[in-house]
Amino acid sequence: MIELLQELRVVLPGVQVLFAFLLTVPFAEGFDEVGPLQQKIFFGTLICTALSAGLLIAPSAHHGILWHKQAREPRLQAANRLAIAGMVLLVPAMVGVVFMVTDIIFDSVLAALATTAVSAFFVYVWFVLPLRYRSDRH
Repeated sequence: MIELLQELRVVLPGVQVLFAFLLTVPFAEGFDEVGPLQQKIFFGTLICTALSAGLLIAPSAHHGILWHKQAREPRLQAANRLAIAGMVLLVPAMVGVVFMVTDIIFDSVLAALATTAVSAFFVYVWFVLPLRYRSDRH
């Protein structure tokens, strides 16, 4: 549990900063000029970031509430699942931001290419590599 909580302490500040940034964007000058697609991507990014933060914070909340109870293994398994789900939602949150910025600076084609490349990168380094290590051990 300590290792998992330490890992979450690394991830959470970035997610919280992303969420805070996204909360300010609609109030920035020029946001009213974004198109319907950008608005939808922004909203999806905001929701994925909020849900990701909630899932990544949940193991700490559970630990604080249940620290004196037994059943450590089921709690650890649940915390691990919550953390993985939070990381899964962090992928579309981060690539949504990449899409928004790239689409505003360049165009939708480059934004789609950048989003695809960044998505593939995150999926590979966050999920495929660890699963390959896990399958190598067993």
